[in-house]
Amino acid sequence: MPLALDECSGSLTILYDNKPHDPRLRTAWGFSCFITLNTTSILFDTGGDGRLLAENMAKLGVNISNIQVIILSHIHRDHTGGFDAVLEANSDITVYLPDSFPSSFKRNVERRGVKVVEVQKAIKVCDCAATTGLLGFGIEEQSLLVKTQEGLIIVTGCAHPGIVNIVREAKELTGEEACLVLGGFHLASKSEKEINKIISEMKALGVRKVAPTHCSGDTARRLFKESFGADYIEAGVGKTLHFRRKHKSSGTPLLT
Repeated sequence: MPLALDECSGSLTILYDNKPHDPRLRTAWGFSCFITLNTTSILFDTGGDGRLLAENMAKLGVNISNIQVIILSHIHRDHTGGFDAVLEANSDITVYLPDSFPSSFKRNVERRGVKVVEVQKAIKVCDCAATTGLLGFGIEEQSLLVKTQEGLIIVTGCAHPGIVNIVREAKELTGEEACLVLGGFHLASKSEKEINKIISEMKALGVRKVAPTHCSGDTARRLFKESFGADYIEAGVGKTLHFRRKHKSSGTPLLT
């Protein structure tokens, strides 16, 4: 039985990335984004440096005290390095982290009085969002699924389990196709032939828009842009996307 999610409106802002977008913000290797969904605010990953994350958040007008949920995709420092800084400013948060995280990491979180949810299988975060559960071997990773009127938004950290595998799992879990896949695709070491095969597989799975960031690699970004055309979204630190319900009579695009 598919994982049942409600449709939502909201926005997604990239807070931390090694690719530029907003000239006011600093770039650095890593990834974090802030997502508002109806009445729930989610911080997905925390970048590699807490001070830089907080600085970018302040310039974007994102208040740390408004964060209700943190989702950590995987253990690597460039996705968890800003975590302590966020908890120092706001401990009234529920943290969804892979159950394979080191016990020392978990103890550090629990000592702060933060509610911890150890993730193994797919689990709902709120009415309209869920994690994929842990995928992959060696480096286990979870991605975030958000249901919109036009399909799923899939947010990835580094896509260590393989970006096609993540998209396929998301579709199997929800019965929905992806209107957007955003985040690190982990393709920097892949050849053009390998990347083009991945692009074909993603399109065959129904992916309509892509926004590769972080560890995707310049070659992958170029090839995705050539293949998806107007459905390729240039992403970098400070980029904001709004997704909203639309009237049937409206031609307004879902993502703006």
